[in-house]
Amino acid sequence: MPDSLSNRLAGETSPYLQQHRDNPVAWQPWDEAALAAARTADRPILLSIGYAACHWCHVMAHESFEDAAVAAGMNRLFVNIKVDREERPDLDHIYQNAHQLLTGRAGGWPLTMFLTPDGTPFYGGTYFPKTPRYNLPAFADLCERIAAIYRERGDDIARQNRSLREALAQTLPHGGGAELDATPLAAARRMLLQALDPEYGGFGAAPKFPHTTDLAFLLDRGDDEAAAAALLTLARMAEGGICDQIGGGFCRYSVDARWEIPHFEKMLYDNGTLLPLYAEAWRRTREPRYRRVAAATAGWLMREMQAPAGGYYASLDADSAGEEGRYYVWQRDEIRALLTADEWRAAARRWSLDGPPNFENRHWHLRAAATAPADDALVAAAAEKLLQARERRVRPGRDEKILTAWNALAIGGMARAARFCARPDWLASARCALDFLRADLWRDGRLLATSKDGRARLGAYLDDHAFLLAALLETMQAEFRGADLAWAVELAEALLARFEDTEAGGFFFTAHDHEALIHRPKPGFDNATPAGNGVAAAALQRLGHLLGEPHYLDAAQRTLEVFAPQLRQPGCASLLAALTESLAPPTIVLLRGPEVEVGEWQRRLAQEWNGMTLALPNGLALPAALAKPESPQANAWVCRGVTCLAPVGDFEALRRIILRAD
Repeated sequence: MPDSLSNRLAGETSPYLQQHRDNPVAWQPWDEAALAAARTADRPILLSIGYAACHWCHVMAHESFEDAAVAAGMNRLFVNIKVDREERPDLDHIYQNAHQLLTGRAGGWPLTMFLTPDGTPFYGGTYFPKTPRYNLPAFADLCERIAAIYRERGDDIARQNRSLREALAQTLPHGGGAELDATPLAAARRMLLQALDPEYGGFGAAPKFPHTTDLAFLLDRGDDEAAAAALLTLARMAEGGICDQIGGGFCRYSVDARWEIPHFEKMLYDNGTLLPLYAEAWRRTREPRYRRVAAATAGWLMREMQAPAGGYYASLDADSAGEEGRYYVWQRDEIRALLTADEWRAAARRWSLDGPPNFENRHWHLRAAATAPADDALVAAAAEKLLQARERRVRPGRDEKILTAWNALAIGGMARAARFCARPDWLASARCALDFLRADLWRDGRLLATSKDGRARLGAYLDDHAFLLAALLETMQAEFRGADLAWAVELAEALLARFEDTEAGGFFFTAHDHEALIHRPKPGFDNATPAGNGVAAAALQRLGHLLGEPHYLDAAQRTLEVFAPQLRQPGCASLLAALTESLAPPTIVLLRGPEVEVGEWQRRLAQEWNGMTLALPNGLALPAALAKPESPQANAWVCRGVTCLAPVGDFEALRRIILRAD
């Protein structure tokens, strides 16, 4: 019975759940035992979803979940289940959508949902305070009211639950057989440019998020106006406080329109997807600031986020020593005391330290002044001294679980940036993470979603498979390994066998043998991470063209067709990237010959072209589709779709063909 339940989080791997192991709340993990307890006692479930780096999750925990009186009420009224949204994105998808349907508002974290014992939510919100404020009720009072509603209004709840399940079913795409054309591409470009902030970049007003998939879409449009919008945003973000001016890396979002003051948590997925955009910006413009930001971001990933075993950790907390941002902000005199006079003058100009404090009216959070000239060498010396001083502070908590999907985004980003910026150390870092995933999270042909302290667990989701397949295609372009191609084929086959909707098209978020939940999403909209369906379609198309495998191309086509009506709505940039290559197959360059020579051709191509290139030195064992003849000198085959031109043995001739084809 629920009255006898105790807190069961001590055995969990999630650092977020471990943060709540000593709460007086009888927290349960999401498992059959907890769900059965609710069914047996006919008691509602209080579901709390959050993550380790979430500031407001910490606030609600300190105010309510650590309070004995509040916890006693929760234990008396509910079966209380705590979920890490990063370990269980399937549950987060479902209940965030349900929150939107129930309240008409976007959700967030902490997500607080009240469920009937069968898992259907009948009330929800996000953060609730311990005492009434922000136009929100006191959490303990709310719990009493919700429990009374459950006891007294069962018929109303049952009717609402039926309607909610029907509404969730209607969120699945229903566009099978729709004809595909370029209209959504032009519409998306127009909508993004209309939403662009012409002064600070980004889309819309505060709070501002990076929207990396939208920026990538604009960069790939091939026209100056779209590229300029993306480059403006990247430049302004690099100048703002959302970019860690001292230690590198980006925070999750900015609370203002100027990118000046961030919400200070740092997420692996943001940095893994922003890094290749800055590398691409440098490749296009050769402006040093873009390369500096790429180098600082990659440096942060390797220095602070890469585990000794190879994988990348999930996040850094927004809080340290009990305060949000405390690790990152400064007193002006503190900075002056650490620097020489020349360094101080350069630092003050670069980071606007000669102005008023910009954080809580008493601290300075560093941002770059775009128009203030400063000696780069002196600024770099000052940054190094400040970094050393900052590292002596109480550090933010680090969530050290290894998530397959987020690692895949970082691996792909590091490999792509390494190719554009000619940084073998970045590629080596990506390879270490990739090899960790293969050794630790790939078991007997099945992928797992998360690993912590040597414990790999939870069946992988659509995003894990799709992002990892895309990452393998990137690492193969930076340095070809036959084992990576073989693994890519295995992943593609697992993706089709375990996630594809073979009747309607597209991919479900959960595998066919996943536990039954109240809804099985098939997501197409990008969120903080790209949409798994968009990434899956694009990666399958690339692999299909590369190997001449029509069943990969057919699956990608069916995915685009089922999402066709949605493609005209905002937030579909990942699917639109796949649509672009569906309408015009990508140009693929295969280089064959001596290792040093084909490597040099590949390096030179990467300086001018971001298309798919594989350097295949003599002596490699290759599948039939890639087995071009060995040669004592470099040769290139330029292929589009199933058609390849005659081999080209002169680099300048290859360059002319590529730029003309592009």
